[in-house]
Amino acid sequence: MTLPEHGALPTASAKTPVIGDLGDYVRKILIIAGVEVRKLRHDPTELLMRAVQPALWLIVFGEVFSGMRAIPTGELPYLDFLAPGILAQSAMFVAIFGGMSIIWERDLGIVHKFLVSPTPRTALALGKSSAGGVRALSQMVIIYLLSIVMGVHINWNPVNILAVIAAVVLGAMVFTSFSLIIALLVKTRERFMGIGQVLTMPFFFASSAIYPISVMPSWLQVLARINPLTYQVNALRALMVNGGTSSHPLWIDFAVLVSATAVLTIIAGRLYPRAAN
Repeated sequence: MTLPEHGALPTASAKTPVIGDLGDYVRKILIIAGVEVRKLRHDPTELLMRAVQPALWLIVFGEVFSGMRAIPTGELPYLDFLAPGILAQSAMFVAIFGGMSIIWERDLGIVHKFLVSPTPRTALALGKSSAGGVRALSQMVIIYLLSIVMGVHINWNPVNILAVIAAVVLGAMVFTSFSLIIALLVKTRERFMGIGQVLTMPFFFASSAIYPISVMPSWLQVLARINPLTYQVNALRALMVNGGTSSHPLWIDFAVLVSATAVLTIIAGRLYPRAAN
């Protein structure tokens, strides 16, 4: 299947199978993801702007609390504890606004071409969330560079770095999928941006990004344990820095991220026809 320059897909009956041939399904996901990633050529500065707030958290918050020693992190220096959390936050900030593309496509009339194509709805959602994962890798580069400058003890084992890339991509896919669902429900740019802004901080603070779960009040601990960001942070903390550990086996972190992506993708796929309304 080839995709014209403006993102149109070949037309066909809307009653195509949900999955079909696996190879063709994956190829369609990659095509959609490629279209989304190429949009960055028009405004690559967006990724840099999304990194400003996380960078300030790492520089200001990290330095202040490192000196105060107010947060118990065991033998792990606070900056080393914080850096993986800020990486997860930075990736989330990019991903949580990924659903905006659906609103733009609806306004431009492009979404109708996708919906009458032989591409399964879940492939459309997975393509967009995969592109969100690719965008998040730029944040990984920025946070790694800042961490080096600030003296964070990075684990340079190639296997760990590949696992960090996987955790960043999966976490971004979770929040991009969540963002798509929001965009399909609210349908307007103003409401979408408002909800996105409101949700980023609760996800961030109800996670282990800046403090251990053990210091949270009991009600916040419950929220943290069902928050996908917590599992992404746990994986990154065990993989990114020397001496870092996860509060549970790494396979649980990755299983939660994969499961959350799958569930949210199915929901987004079922809601996708709403984009044409």
